[in-house]
Amino acid sequence: MRKLIRFFKTPKGLLTLLLLMLTFIAAPGEGVGVVALNMGASVLAAGIVDLIILRLRNGGWEYPGGAVLTAMIVVMVMRSQEPWAVPVVTSVVAVLSKYLLRTRQANVLNPAAFGLVLMFYLMPHGQSWWGALPEVSPPWLRVVLLAGGFYLANRVNKLPLVLSFLGAHFCLFTLTAFLGDARHVAEIFRSPDVDAALYFALVILTDPPTSPAKYAGQWIFGIIAAACSYAVFMVFGVAYFLLAGVLAGNAWEAWRRVQRRSQEPFARKMLAFARELGPLRG
Repeated sequence: MRKLIRFFKTPKGLLTLLLLMLTFIAAPGEGVGVVALNMGASVLAAGIVDLIILRLRNGGWEYPGGAVLTAMIVVMVMRSQEPWAVPVVTSVVAVLSKYLLRTRQANVLNPAAFGLVLMFYLMPHGQSWWGALPEVSPPWLRVVLLAGGFYLANRVNKLPLVLSFLGAHFCLFTLTAFLGDARHVAEIFRSPDVDAALYFALVILTDPPTSPAKYAGQWIFGIIAAACSYAVFMVFGVAYFLLAGVLAGNAWEAWRRVQRRSQEPFARKMLAFARELGPLRG
């Protein structure tokens, strides 16, 4: 019991609670039976796959918290009316991507985003972002996403990332509305797109393993994600334009980490050389 309480005090545990709350609020409008089937099957399948991999990698049984969160996000982005096999396969692919696309330290791409984009073509599906509560009534219930999301973003120290993305995202589309055809981007300022952007920024974009820790990197990451998602929307108009943005940000962050690590040996040598010179100068 104490371990369970400790888990729900961690960022992963708090995010699990937030996603459960959003699911319970949105499920009646989406169909409780359909949501329960898709969510239950996806979480079970992704959890079992991750459980086995963690056992083989680490030699012990561990709770697959990351896989559970990944599966929940996948299901909450997809249309709830999709056949259960679609979110299940997508969730498993997303979990496997953590181990196939990674550096020595961490996975490169956000698993849920990668799985949803890839399977959009392999198993075509709709994306309604029902987990962002776009259709929930009364509307004040959406405060759960805002309050819980901003609390979690602050807890994992990612508020600059959230603010930079949302600022750049809405600035780009606002400029387009003024300078171009406002009808083309009008949907961005209406539900469900506004709700999806908030959910994306607060829940998906802030994934600790695939986003920068330092504030300077977070501001750049958020702007890259916003610019790329804007470009994908304007050029291709595909449903996953937000997810494409985070994948672009992930790629930039992975490149930055590789560059930093490649410079570390030289920096260490120079530091050691400077330390050797110190006593000589004295």
